[in-house]
Amino acid sequence: MIVKLRQHKTSTNKLILLGRSADTNEELVKQIQKNEIVLHTSKPGSPFANIKAPENEVEKSEIYEAAVMCAKYSQDWRDNKKDVKIHVFTGADVFKTPGMSNGTFGVKKYKEIIAKKEDIIKFEKTVQK
Repeated sequence: MIVKLRQHKTSTNKLILLGRSADTNEELVKQIQKNEIVLHTSKPGSPFANIKAPENEVEKSEIYEAAVMCAKYSQDWRDNKKDVKIHVFTGADVFKTPGMSNGTFGVKKYKEIIAKKEDIIKFEKTVQK
């Protein structure tokens, strides 16, 4: 099966992969390297987003851009149109235990950042609907 992930680039040309569904989130997480940055909203109903570069080569501004992308495709944004809380972690912090449903993962530790409403709106305008 070929999985179609969303792909965007940061302003510095780093590739960001995002899931489209529980199935694509499952496939996305399987390909994440332990030293890569992963993002997900603090609430359920979000794509996982993966910055395709080693953590030590990623700037804070690039993490924020990926957070905005993650937020834009989330149910939290769809339903509320407000700032969105995003969890940021590495591939090494992601785990799956038996019984977790498709597309669902646990995270050992994360940092939280806020994707601002105005930045999500700006990003939406650049993306074809």
